[in-house]
Amino acid sequence: MSNNDRPRSRRKYPQRRKVCHFCTDKTAKIDYKNVEVLRRYVSDRGKIRPRRQTGVCAKHQRRLSVAIKRARHMALLPFVTEVRPR
Repeated sequence: MSNNDRPRSRRKYPQRRKVCHFCTDKTAKIDYKNVEVLRRYVSDRGKIRPRRQTGVCAKHQRRLSVAIKRARHMALLPFVTEVRPR
């Protein structure tokens, strides 16, 4: 099967451009003590979510990762969560 034979996937709606929450809302500040904001950028297993999932710009992603690591060090956020065996 060559590339020309495959059907192309058509999206019903065009993909919406993600905008950085911290760039649009100037009052939102990245702080390691603000756990409610940081939890939005951490997966259920405790991993930092990538930029392509959250839509945060590169500058704020760097600041966000530092804040999450500081919150983990201060025991405000978990490093990992327990995974139950199947």
